[in-house]
Amino acid sequence: MNILVINGSPKGDKSNSLRLANAFIKGLCEEKKRVKLSTEVEQLDVAKLHIEGCKGCFACWKATPGKCCIKDDMTMVLQKILWADLIVYSFPLYYFNVPGTLKNLIDRQLPMVLPFMSEREDGVGSGSHDARYDMSGKKYVLISTCGFYSSKGNYDSVCQMFDHICGKEKYETIFCGQGELFRVKELHGRTDEYLRQVEKAGTEYACGKIEEDTKSKLEELLFPKEVFERMADASWGVSKESGEKEAESLVFTRQMAALYNPKSHDGKDRVLEMCYTDLGQTYQILMTTTGSKVVTDGSLKYTTRIETPYDVWVSIAQNEIRGDEALMKQMYKVSGDFDLMINWNKYFGGEEAVEEKQTAVSNKAKKPPVMTTMLLAWISFWVAMSVNEQMGPLVTLAVGACIPLFMHKHEIVWFDKLSIAATALLSILVLVTENTFLGIILSYFLFGVMWLGSCFTKEPVCAAYVKYDYNGEDALNNPIFMKTNYIIAAGWGILYIAMAVWTYLLSGTSLVQMVVLLNNIMPAFMGIFTVWFQKWYPAWVAGGKAK
Repeated sequence: MNILVINGSPKGDKSNSLRLANAFIKGLCEEKKRVKLSTEVEQLDVAKLHIEGCKGCFACWKATPGKCCIKDDMTMVLQKILWADLIVYSFPLYYFNVPGTLKNLIDRQLPMVLPFMSEREDGVGSGSHDARYDMSGKKYVLISTCGFYSSKGNYDSVCQMFDHICGKEKYETIFCGQGELFRVKELHGRTDEYLRQVEKAGTEYACGKIEEDTKSKLEELLFPKEVFERMADASWGVSKESGEKEAESLVFTRQMAALYNPKSHDGKDRVLEMCYTDLGQTYQILMTTTGSKVVTDGSLKYTTRIETPYDVWVSIAQNEIRGDEALMKQMYKVSGDFDLMINWNKYFGGEEAVEEKQTAVSNKAKKPPVMTTMLLAWISFWVAMSVNEQMGPLVTLAVGACIPLFMHKHEIVWFDKLSIAATALLSILVLVTENTFLGIILSYFLFGVMWLGSCFTKEPVCAAYVKYDYNGEDALNNPIFMKTNYIIAAGWGILYIAMAVWTYLLSGTSLVQMVVLLNNIMPAFMGIFTVWFQKWYPAWVAGGKAK
């Protein structure tokens, strides 16, 4: 298949529309390659070509049939059009139609039709001209971006023109609103997702047609209308009230504020204070149930304050560096309510962030794992052994066998399986030896070893369960999250190994009652410490106090 991409953007290779066209071509070519069919792709950048406007002299019809009297690059373009099996028109929407340079190229295709009047079978217009060459096997795809929040209602003129050129319903279209967002690095997560859908459309087109589900996804807004229009208005860098130019940092802050998700509001208004330390500029973002507002006079009391060099925060926003890694390296500081940082994507992920996360969870075959699954095995062993030494092992075995049934709605991780297996073996050991004391000692030791040993893996015990509250698998790349959980896991591991030691050494002495008291109080204190530490430590690091 010969594919001709006609890039009609005056921006050439920097065209946003061309990014979509390239994604489409990639999907198409990879599918053709998969089925062992060859493709050849050529791209014409109209902005680099010398194509004059049509003179309307009709020399190509009567004086030199099929040949234009103008000697420029259009002669080559016509040859490429005849060569191509598929022609992809890539262009931005300019004043509700194609850019002028592309319109020149379209006008100059007059030599490809005959001068004689003919009737159309598709009902388009009131007359036509037959093609000079056999164009019946050619296919056409139009790919375009525009600056409005939606493409709907803005491409009527384009479609009417190509209905005449290609024939009604004889071409495919991918029209995308909010096109300027494809050049904004800070938004690459959403735009990359859209580009993947465009690539999928190319794959499907290679198989015959773009599926309706894909078309539907391509028609979805990148961001809600209000969010996009606020970002677009801020991007011009001038005040909407005075018309005066605004500081780059203020423009950046306004665009960040536009991404605030009002649905994340939990009944508490927040004020995020952005202090760009290298610029000496501070702005505040007031976040309420109705939306966000940028305050420039510092009149509000902040709930969260970020002190950062401007270029550092821009690099974080553009995903050049991870925000959590930069925080761990003390590249910026945070004071006040750290909840905003932990749930940043919830607050500034756009209005669809919460719904997308909920949809992703609901679409999973099972719910995320919970630590209750793992603890059930151990707690059942300890309680059963303390209540009845003879029946305890049997009860533990029964509970262990039923845990997968009790927790069938949740994923079972290897810590759950290890705990069920360990308590089952301990129960069998007690049944065989009739030594409950040995079983208890070993249970404390093995429980501690599991926690402590997990500190030498990529995922400590606690992280395996709580990561789903912190962006799932991505949390494992967060150094603050990981260090917090490694410390907590080490604490629990050391505690239970110590419990095994002091229980073994002191149980036969007069301090046996002290052992019972310690074995009940210390885990409770450790639980309180865990709750406190997982909030305190990240905030302590964020405040620039960690060395």
